[in-house]
Amino acid sequence: MAEAVRLTKAGLKELEDKLEYLKTVRRREITEAIAVARSFGDLSENAEYDAALDAQAHNEHEISEIEQKLKNVVVIEDSEISVNTVSLGSLVTLRFVDLGLEEEYQLVSETEASMDTKPKRISHDSAIGGGVLGHKVGETLTIQAPGGATKVKILGIRRELKEGK
Repeated sequence: MAEAVRLTKAGLKELEDKLEYLKTVRRREITEAIAVARSFGDLSENAEYDAALDAQAHNEHEISEIEQKLKNVVVIEDSEISVNTVSLGSLVTLRFVDLGLEEEYQLVSETEASMDTKPKRISHDSAIGGGVLGHKVGETLTIQAPGGATKVKILGIRRELKEGK
């Protein structure tokens, strides 16, 4: 039996949107690239054709992976997200004591993790994510991160994004 993929509602929508993009827009782009490459003639030494076929294989593999994840999705409901302790789905404000830096993160599964979002979404399997999981506001923790030990203080825990974010 496949393992459940736990996602926030936003993460589920992003995954569904990505699948739609790969199946429609990206497939069409690749089909056009293959047609253009074929028009160059001899396929035995056609680097563009080989690259287009590689892109097609990669795209189909990614579609298959996403479809498999979607078959096993369990959406994290707001009611499951604790405001007392850091849990999957929590929005947590952290102070990196040694750096004097404050950051807000959302604790998510590896499937949904992204440092390109606001707030950044970190995996519960990462050093920081796993380090704060199950802890409470006001706690100061020493977490073993890849760059060495770092002190982190939990300043706040919320369920939902603030308006305008």
